[in-house]
Amino acid sequence: MAKMINSKQLKENMVYSQLKNGLDVYIFPKPGYSKQYAIYATKYGSNDTAFVIPGDKQPTLVPDGIAHFLEHKLFEEEHGNVFESYSKLGAQPNAFTNFNTTAYHFTSTDNFYDCLDVLVGFVGRPYFTAENVEKEKGIIAQEIKMYEDEPNWRVFFNMLGGLYQNHPVRRDIAGTVDSIQKIDKDLLYKCYNTFYHPSNMVLFIVGDVDHERIFKQLDGHFDNSLTKSEEIKRIYPDEPAQVNESMVKQKLAVSRPLFALGFKDIPLNEGGDKLLEKLIVNDILMDMFAGTSSQLYNKLYEEGLINDTFQWGYTGEKDYGYAMLTGETSDTGKVIDVIFDEVNKIKNSPFEQDYFMRIKKKKIGEFVRIFNSLEVIGYLFVSLYQKDISIFDYMNKLDSIAYSQVIDAFNSVIDIDKSTVSVVEPNK
Repeated sequence: MAKMINSKQLKENMVYSQLKNGLDVYIFPKPGYSKQYAIYATKYGSNDTAFVIPGDKQPTLVPDGIAHFLEHKLFEEEHGNVFESYSKLGAQPNAFTNFNTTAYHFTSTDNFYDCLDVLVGFVGRPYFTAENVEKEKGIIAQEIKMYEDEPNWRVFFNMLGGLYQNHPVRRDIAGTVDSIQKIDKDLLYKCYNTFYHPSNMVLFIVGDVDHERIFKQLDGHFDNSLTKSEEIKRIYPDEPAQVNESMVKQKLAVSRPLFALGFKDIPLNEGGDKLLEKLIVNDILMDMFAGTSSQLYNKLYEEGLINDTFQWGYTGEKDYGYAMLTGETSDTGKVIDVIFDEVNKIKNSPFEQDYFMRIKKKKIGEFVRIFNSLEVIGYLFVSLYQKDISIFDYMNKLDSIAYSQVIDAFNSVIDIDKSTVSVVEPNK
């Protein structure tokens, strides 16, 4: 039975239903929009290499990179390729695998319901053979080698390797050339059957669509005898509070040095309301600390230490979190010194409350504007859903954030003793 979920603040609503097999379906109506967007995601990413399959007692261990490998293989069908099907319908498909999620999505301006058939069809219809798995190993090995020489990728993953001692977030999403050689069709089917059960997935649709037609359409795609599965137990190693390395350097073919400075946070080990609060508090904090109106940003810019590649932000999941500043620089030593000096200044003389209110109002405006982009709504919805957070709870929580929470977070998260500096230097 479908139910309506409303947000009075945003003046938006969603239609929600859970199918008999446990699949959560959310439809976000956007009357008058010419585009439609659908994203079909599973709670399965590169971090999930140790888990207990429902019904088993012993853990299953799989090679690094298998979630990403699976994403690649699902696009290949016994007869033809999924991209060809979308091309005939005039739609743009894509997919991604990150640390915690694998998602398949498309944007359409016409033939939406046919495109939805393709999406739900191919994700639910794996086709793995010994031959096509071996062929894919060569393709993914080339992709891995390409990223080994990609400076922005390396500066980021070197930072994660410096921050984390044991957690799988320190490992490359695609795995290694060696790890993917251990993947075979039986292992792919085992991971598929575990993590691609509908009760571990979500389907989100946004646009000018007919929700009743969609629910009827979905009924025809699934085996009615399939019931909701038990939750998968994921196994992650204990992670110390201390960083693995405070400095990581690598030489690559770059014209200017790159840096990524990470601050390791203490995870909540839970999702929902507390994690939402942490995400918003740290988002405000990082904008106050390093955003374009901050003293730090203006000092770095005036001294020629950063350019328009400079970025800042906070990443928070149930089991890990970190703040990061990254970009190109003319002097890696000096840029880090300036940042650390600013950290110490703020510890001694905290941000002013008026500044906090300005940034908070800015964040409210940014969040409201998100709802003009179907793709951004979809990506944010799935990202929050995987953390047991509703997108409609975001605004209420943002409204409730207090100045003192941001000051406490700064003192807790922005800790020089729990930081890693990753640098990629020119190899000449």
